[in-house]
Amino acid sequence: MSLLPCVEIEPAQPATASVIWLHGLGANGHDFEPIVPELHLPATLPVRFIFPHAPQLPVTINGGYVMPAWYDILEMSLDRKVDEKQLLASARNVQDLIGREIQRGIDSNRIVIAGFSQGGAVGFEAALSYPKPLAGLLVLSTYFATANSIEINPANAKLPVQIFHGSYDDVVPEFHGQNSLKILQERGFEPGYQTFPMDHSVCMEEIDAISAWLQQVLA
Repeated sequence: MSLLPCVEIEPAQPATASVIWLHGLGANGHDFEPIVPELHLPATLPVRFIFPHAPQLPVTINGGYVMPAWYDILEMSLDRKVDEKQLLASARNVQDLIGREIQRGIDSNRIVIAGFSQGGAVGFEAALSYPKPLAGLLVLSTYFATANSIEINPANAKLPVQIFHGSYDDVVPEFHGQNSLKILQERGFEPGYQTFPMDHSVCMEEIDAISAWLQQVLA
């Protein structure tokens, strides 16, 4: 089995939990690497952070330019028409990384999936369809691209989900975060939702909130 190439950050003590964190369009696994020390997680919570690199794909909305992408975006409509086949393939690749963490001795319910923008769309699919219970799903400045087609696995039907979004986001407007919240609630989830006065990015207040949430779901 060929796994996605990844940046991995090991804790000082042997890891008892893992976070698989997916970057956005045009970035790579190094994008969120600097956030790890800013989370200030306690030494009593040794977490392995895994930042996969997306494959190189031509992206239609960018004139077919080849760049790191989890899937092609076909048009920038309100509904964000995407190449769902590619998204599903990326989600399976993420699930393979979950499987590797389990093989490394991390219980599935100690594994968090996190994703920003495109990475969050893949995260929704990868986490909610996974056949073993996970610790949580963290989605940042993103949208639920497969909401109409996803088959939610009963193992993750009550998965803790946290949505963060920028109130000034003009790349993925906050409407998409609110819509994801509504869809999840209609399906019986109780997701957290918080906005920050920022654009399509990450701010220090959000990093602090991410740290608090990780410590909560991995307590």
